[in-house]
Amino acid sequence: MKLRQTLKVVWNNIVGNRMRSFLTMLGMIIGVASVIMLVSVMQGFSNQMVESYSSMGINNITVSLKGRNGNLMFTEDDMYQYAKEHSDNLLGASPNVSTDGSLNKKSNKVDYVTITGIDESYISIMKKELQLGHNITYSDISIKNKVCIIGAYINNKLFNGNAQIGDTIRLNGEEFVISGILVQSSDGSEWSEDNAFYIPYTTAMRLNGISSVSSYTFFVKDSNLVTLETTNLQDFLFKTYRDSKLYKVSNYVDMLTEINVQMGILTTVIAGIAGISLLVAGIGIMNIMLVSVSERTREIGIRKSLGAKHKDIMRQFVLEAAATSSIGGLLGILLGGAGAISAGNLIKLNATPSPNVVLLSFGISAGIGILFGYLPARKAAKLNPIDALRNE
Repeated sequence: MKLRQTLKVVWNNIVGNRMRSFLTMLGMIIGVASVIMLVSVMQGFSNQMVESYSSMGINNITVSLKGRNGNLMFTEDDMYQYAKEHSDNLLGASPNVSTDGSLNKKSNKVDYVTITGIDESYISIMKKELQLGHNITYSDISIKNKVCIIGAYINNKLFNGNAQIGDTIRLNGEEFVISGILVQSSDGSEWSEDNAFYIPYTTAMRLNGISSVSSYTFFVKDSNLVTLETTNLQDFLFKTYRDSKLYKVSNYVDMLTEINVQMGILTTVIAGIAGISLLVAGIGIMNIMLVSVSERTREIGIRKSLGAKHKDIMRQFVLEAAATSSIGGLLGILLGGAGAISAGNLIKLNATPSPNVVLLSFGISAGIGILFGYLPARKAAKLNPIDALRNE
């Protein structure tokens, strides 16, 4: 029998038993949809984490100094000089002084905000765009000026989005003048990078009551150089401290690598759990095909007596199982894709299924049909035509 004729027979058998075919496919539909939904949501969550870290500066290296007996041994000039000497790979460096506080403007208030002390190069190197005003200047840093650059979240909360250069904000009771307003770069929420309040790092030191900087950010030109420059900084600091416990050098590239590994393991485990339903669906297909062979024993006997070969019978039943499984897989892909997008919208994630996940799901569904359809097909092909014709 030609392939075209075989496919026609297969299709007629599937359509002729619509309810049984649908129930057989149902396990595959649920299994494929579950895998696509769970994997897509996990990938969306992973991508969101990567974007979040990237927005914080994936090319940045943070150096935290503990020092020996309170002596940090390094000044801002030392760190600037190091960045200058490694300018082939580094864009620069900035002291990083952070503190917490509350902001208010008349009756409007932000109870908790992270105040970040920076130098004059930070805004431009981090590629933050100013909507109004200008960057913090070297003069602001020298005289510990009480000026600030605010993000969209602060602008919306305190000024209803209408802040102007020269407006004032009270930080922990002290009045700061707005010198710059950043363009909104995220969703403008409290937990986004739009919740930003930058002041000269020397001013932040005064607010913290400290006389020296213990944290620096180094800006690397290319993310591929981050690991190399992390090692260089560790070697540089070790030459002075002779004890790696007295400092810490970290970067987001290493953190992201570890996160991706952990997320990959978690995704695999979740997909494996969901994939158990595919195994159950495969067993269901094999069971139905064995029943089908028993019901069509006489038909098989007639075909064999008319000259059908062993391979013809095998091909028919394997293709029937594969077609049933594949149709179920396609329906599962449609259901899983719609479910993943809906779930992503519900939890505010981009959970659109990737082409690789869709192709893999379809391949697995078709493969399961062939694998679990082989045993019934083999049983059908081995039937003795005389015994098959005697079957009632």
